[in-house]
Amino acid sequence: MLSKIAAALIAYGPWGRLPARLHRFAGHPLPAAMDALLVLVAVKAPQRAYFTALLAVLGTAGGSITLFFAARHGRRLFLKGDPPPGKRQRFERWFDRYGMLTVFVPAVTPVLPLPLKVFVVSAGALKTPFSKFLTVILVARAIRYFGEAYLGIKLGADAQTFLARHIWLIVGIVLALAGAAYVLIRISDRRRETPV
Repeated sequence: MLSKIAAALIAYGPWGRLPARLHRFAGHPLPAAMDALLVLVAVKAPQRAYFTALLAVLGTAGGSITLFFAARHGRRLFLKGDPPPGKRQRFERWFDRYGMLTVFVPAVTPVLPLPLKVFVVSAGALKTPFSKFLTVILVARAIRYFGEAYLGIKLGADAQTFLARHIWLIVGIVLALAGAAYVLIRISDRRRETPV
């Protein structure tokens, strides 16, 4: 079935990838299926792989931005004003400090059972700066989709086998990077708290 869909995407060109990504963020999850489609497009039409990856990044960013602003404005509708700074909940303080890591990890890996939408909604509702949110989404998705396009071009039909065989290594690398970022944030926090 994925081969037939990939053939249709190739026939329509990379533009078929953009509505697919927007559709997914509208609430119709297709976990890892879209990633497999990108690899198939890269294998069957390598000349379109990177443009298709770019449209996948833009489609996902568009869906994420829509969800982010819906959560941001939805919060205003349901809450009367902002809570005073002294009464902010622990989760809000934690998300201010480390929340973008929780957005980055599921955005960059297709296999972790982490619901990206929950963290996108949290980022919007908790007033994460839009530029910070957008940067994290674009970087994570660019790594993911351009990496898959590259593998599809270089490995051909073996790309999906390679991904399946090395998925835990990829997940481990992403988690190690997230852990390193967490440690750097903690060190930075301690330096700020230490009197000079």
